[in-house]
Amino acid sequence: MSSATFEAQRAALADVVAIPVTPFAADGTVDQGAHRVLLRRLLESGIRILTPNGNTGEFYALAPEERRLVTELTIEETGDRAAVLVGLGHDVPTAVASARHAREHGAQMVMVHQPVHPYVSPGGWVDYHRAIAEAVPELGVVPYIRNAQLAGARLAELADACPNVIGVKYAVPDAVKFAAFARDAGLDRFVWVAGLAEPYAPSYFSAGATGFTSGLVNVAPSVSLNMIEALRSGDYPGAMKVWEQIRRFEELRSANGSADNVTVVKEALASLGLCRRDVRPPSSTLSEDARAEVAAMAAGWST
Repeated sequence: MSSATFEAQRAALADVVAIPVTPFAADGTVDQGAHRVLLRRLLESGIRILTPNGNTGEFYALAPEERRLVTELTIEETGDRAAVLVGLGHDVPTAVASARHAREHGAQMVMVHQPVHPYVSPGGWVDYHRAIAEAVPELGVVPYIRNAQLAGARLAELADACPNVIGVKYAVPDAVKFAAFARDAGLDRFVWVAGLAEPYAPSYFSAGATGFTSGLVNVAPSVSLNMIEALRSGDYPGAMKVWEQIRRFEELRSANGSADNVTVVKEALASLGLCRRDVRPPSSTLSEDARAEVAAMAAGWST
């Protein structure tokens, strides 16, 4: 299978890769009605790629049947309006089953979360992703890389074996390491997505990224779209104006080891009346002072 087969998927990745939240109802279950409303809001705002079961969607706090529900709901709501990049992970059989489920329901791509294991060898990293990619050769596969020790040559090795590995969500917070890793793996061989969202997008775009992930986009789609338009046109001063606009919001999300990464997004959505603020452990809700600050920012973007 040649890389040309995945032209549409590659194009889709070079964009604002939205990571939708998973809203919960008062009884703690997935709020399907609110979820559909939030997805429609993203799609109607011009978002063209969605990642159900990403970290902003609380992937690791969802039960297997909930992950399947979120996948199906997102694909159904999206239709042909956008590409769907389904997040998956855990042990190999679970990840393979999730990939096949995504394929059966019409997803175009899967994103493989970093292996959750205390001992990840470089060869084992390749084996893990290869097992998943080989199970769904029709789907584009996007490794989510948070491992600063991984060498770019290992990604090239994986893609040699699996031509459907077409993009990378790179989330090591080091722009120099990203630039080197991308060139070692093959800058033009993959679509490089800045996996640490808007705060890192300008520096990663300067080194070769053409897309970035976003949780903020749930709250203010136009802000995220403004940034990528600036970056696409090479307007780095314009992109940095957006960066300044969102800086405090993203600082709150990244504080204390990103303890409130999802919480801040859901709080902003709750302040706009779009979903409940509830998050699942090990996340927790914000203090009253922080809630007021987040609500003020969200109100400013919605005007």
